[in-house]
Amino acid sequence: MADRNPPLAAEQRLPLGLARKGFQGRIDAIAAGDAPSGMPAPELERRLLELGFVEGAIIEILHEGLVGRDPIAVRVNDATIALRRREAMAILVT
Repeated sequence: MADRNPPLAAEQRLPLGLARKGFQGRIDAIAAGDAPSGMPAPELERRLLELGFVEGAIIEILHEGLVGRDPIAVRVNDATIALRRREAMAILVT
């Protein structure tokens, strides 16, 4: 049986903040230095890691806000977390 979600090459990974509702993938990396968040990169990275956004975790976008598609509700492994899209830009997924 063929894999429904084949792994993307490194150049095909995208920030979670650009993905749409229904997206399913795996966290490839946290790149907080590139995210347009209002907090320092090390602080954002620490917070994301504490919430369970770790490399290799399975992720799915469950819901988008009505105005500007923000915030988003994501499932990371077995936890559901609300996240601003600008913070989700630090999460690279495949």
